[in-house]
Amino acid sequence: MRCDKSMKFFALILFWVFILNSVLADLGNPYKILGVDRKATLQQIRKAYKQLAKEWHPDKSDNPSAEEKFVEIKKAYELLADTERREAYDLHGITNEDANIFKGSHDYSHYGRFATDPFQEFFGQRNSDISLLHKLSITSKYYETHVIPNSSTTPYMLMFYADWCFTCSKAAGIFKKMIDNLEPLGVVFATVNTGHEESLLRKTGVHSLPCIVLVLDGKNYVYKDSVFSVQKVVDFMRIKLPYKLIQPINDNNVDEFLSGWNDNRVRGLVMEPRTQPRLRYLISAFHYRHRVAFGFVQLNSKDSAMIQERYKVHPSLDTVLLFNEDIVRPVASVSMSDIPTQLLNNVIATNQYLALPRLSSQDLLEGICPAEWNRPRKRLCVILVTENTEMHDEARDALRKIALESGFSAERVRFAYIYQEKQTDFVNALTKDGEDTLLRLVIIWRRDTSHIKYEWVSGASLHIKRQDNETAEYNFNVTKQKLDNTIQRLLRASEALSYEAEVKDLINEHAQGMFSQILNKVLLVFEYLSENIGEEHLLPVLSVIGTFVFIVGVGYFMAYLVRIEEENVQKKQSSGNNNNNGVKPGAYVPELKLHELRAEKYNGLVRLLKPGCRTIVLVTDLQSRANLIPGYHKAVWPYRKNKTLMFAHMLIEKGHSWYADLLRLSLSESRDLQINPRNCIGTVLALNGHRKYFCMYHAKHPESLKGAKRMIKMTRHLTRSSSDPEAGAFLGLNSDTEDTDIDDSDTKILLEENLLDGLSNWLDRLFEGTTHRYYINYWPDFTTK
Repeated sequence: MRCDKSMKFFALILFWVFILNSVLADLGNPYKILGVDRKATLQQIRKAYKQLAKEWHPDKSDNPSAEEKFVEIKKAYELLADTERREAYDLHGITNEDANIFKGSHDYSHYGRFATDPFQEFFGQRNSDISLLHKLSITSKYYETHVIPNSSTTPYMLMFYADWCFTCSKAAGIFKKMIDNLEPLGVVFATVNTGHEESLLRKTGVHSLPCIVLVLDGKNYVYKDSVFSVQKVVDFMRIKLPYKLIQPINDNNVDEFLSGWNDNRVRGLVMEPRTQPRLRYLISAFHYRHRVAFGFVQLNSKDSAMIQERYKVHPSLDTVLLFNEDIVRPVASVSMSDIPTQLLNNVIATNQYLALPRLSSQDLLEGICPAEWNRPRKRLCVILVTENTEMHDEARDALRKIALESGFSAERVRFAYIYQEKQTDFVNALTKDGEDTLLRLVIIWRRDTSHIKYEWVSGASLHIKRQDNETAEYNFNVTKQKLDNTIQRLLRASEALSYEAEVKDLINEHAQGMFSQILNKVLLVFEYLSENIGEEHLLPVLSVIGTFVFIVGVGYFMAYLVRIEEENVQKKQSSGNNNNNGVKPGAYVPELKLHELRAEKYNGLVRLLKPGCRTIVLVTDLQSRANLIPGYHKAVWPYRKNKTLMFAHMLIEKGHSWYADLLRLSLSESRDLQINPRNCIGTVLALNGHRKYFCMYHAKHPESLKGAKRMIKMTRHLTRSSSDPEAGAFLGLNSDTEDTDIDDSDTKILLEENLLDGLSNWLDRLFEGTTHRYYINYWPDFTTK
């Protein structure tokens, strides 16, 4: 028994030795292998890895141990590039990649977007990852009403997944790590089930599943890397955040940066013993970018020694300093090894306004003087009316001094100034009878968003006068005393402000026009390229720019040649029209397009005409075409500007079968028609393709209002008359039937050149609507025999 116990104890010792050997792998100090410091950034680690990999690559090095050295370098880089593995090594010396399985899992029970998860009930705990995706799911409506508006200050990370996507289940574990690392920094995470939200899938431009989309300031940025990792997502967020969100600051430009508060923003300095700011500070700077301008100071650098000495900054701690108009002493400071995001945001929110801010937008007014109709105690705002000129700086400085020395709490009284010429509507609402308000003080209390109560401070004016120091000090003290007395009186619950007014929202003075936005983006691009392009990138960039300039130049040159050619053609046409029609050179002459009615153009000219459109067709033959078209052209020329008309001519040799079918459909009697093509020339048809009717002109046309039968009777009369050789029926009909009801008329011989003499009058009656219309049931086919 004693032997068995000793054997078990020995086996247990061997087991723990094996575990320790597996955890503490044979990989040495990764920092020493790569030759970097423990505080090295990811960029420095990558740079060192690339240099060593080139030096020790087995294909490039003749050293016999190059392969082992290369593997060692690669393992060291993989360890330090992974944030979790690097942290495990720094804290516990663990280098094994699988050692992180001993870490505890994060509790996601507080999300609880859904009461129950059918996948978890069906598959049990094995499918807990996909259950997390279901708990965080949002809808398209939530995306429009919450994600897009809030993304102007808060980054949103959306993961698109599907229920039966196995890769999505695998990626859910990485998504948990992202939440663990980035949610405490201020990033909001959510998921989208593509099976239920297909419209949101198309709107965001997701290309495959699973897919991560970063929503920043209302814009969607798709993560397109095939590898999901926390560090890669962090790098992706750094790239997509606004460029120079935190600009670099050193001893040379710190005073200029802190003195730039004239843009109505507080100044903040982020100081770290690193080469670039951490993501948590970038996210906070993005959240308050409209109120606070941040700068980054690298500690332990020779370029920032003066800053560290001036503000007594600890060289190994992260420090954030906030400044208002006073650049010597910060109004708030936080110094810790890891500043919690919530603490940092609370400090910034408390000190996000200058001592004397300018009312430059409605959002700023809401922050300084919020509407508090439901509060028992009033919050007053003292406003100085000025203009955007240096002459009023003295008055603003005087009120700023009063605000700094004021004993009133910022929760009860705030001080501000306004530009009268930019916020005219707001200032005019507080004046009566055109009284002068410049450099006067007004105290307001906002009852709601549009109604305010106000009172002008009588006897307190900050008019600029050149006075000696004693007199200026005396006037300053008098103004301050009157202002304090008025504020103390109005803060009493029993006191009310004298006047009431309805005001409009303030104009956003910081809003940029389209041209300004484009110009700023171009300047940012040039600045980014100048700072990030090295010598190795210079030649390819110049090549791309040269190619672009060459393409634009060639395109412009070709466009110039085309324009010259068009001008020459127009000059020739103008000279030709001047010679023929007496038109002045350079005058625009509308073109009259004359089409030929053929089978391939029949649908476009007749059947497919739009409502209200008509086609005017002249019927000719080969012999008469040259003589009739000029007269036809002259008759229809006044109507060339009418966009509802098209003009055409038809050879009777090609369209005689269509013409016969058209006449047969328009006549009430069904009979075989024998057409004499010679008698059809000079006929003009006005075809309405949509309403299926036509009007007819011919020199022998009777224009009877009694319909088709009267027309046939007239045709028969003309046919039997032997004394008129042109009486062969303008319809092209030959008839032997006698009709005694019709008398002979007009036996005058009609010549070919006189066929279109009455066309102009007929066109006038056509557009007046007094010509007879022949309706048909359908348009016959146009066949060429």
